[in-house]
Amino acid sequence: MASGDTNITICNQALNLLGADTISSFSDTSNDAAAVCNNIYETIKRQTLSMYQWSFAFTKLQLSQSSTAPIGEWDYRYDLPSTAVAGQAFQVYNSKATSAQPINTFEIFYTSSGPAIFTNEKTIFIDYITSEITEGLMPSYFVQLLVYMMAWHLAEPVTDQITKADYWKVTALGTPSENGRGGYFRQAANADARGKPPYAILEFPLTDVR
Repeated sequence: MASGDTNITICNQALNLLGADTISSFSDTSNDAAAVCNNIYETIKRQTLSMYQWSFAFTKLQLSQSSTAPIGEWDYRYDLPSTAVAGQAFQVYNSKATSAQPINTFEIFYTSSGPAIFTNEKTIFIDYITSEITEGLMPSYFVQLLVYMMAWHLAEPVTDQITKADYWKVTALGTPSENGRGGYFRQAANADARGKPPYAILEFPLTDVR
């Protein structure tokens, strides 16, 4: 784990790669880069989390039935937690038993209050990628990928050099022919795949989302 990392240290590592001055905080008025970092950091963090089923960000939750009426023929509605990272599939279960198999008798609709699961199951559990991961708990390979992603997105607004943005994009994700699956991303994903068995999630404690 990269226990010493924070959102500021990650942004500063990216700024160092660009040859730009570092910041003391997101509200640092002495450096225009602080406002840019503040505006994009959480978005880039979630985007990077959405790129792969990172083992360190997997969690399992029991969802509570919503008081809002379900849609169509379904009996129950369960609102997805706001920390669920878009772009990554998740599994739905009707039991917390380790032998439980995912169910497919549900639909997801995007409502005015956010995405929700509709089903006839009285109890459901989901596993998913959460954005609620502090920087100090991120493995070093993910931190490095996030630094490269930040360097890519900071390059043009901070240095006004699109060539630098292109360079760090390729460093992070590879060439266009690799469709975003090359560069350092590939190394990080391979490191993550070696680090934890795929069903370790089943040992996580369950938490109600209300």
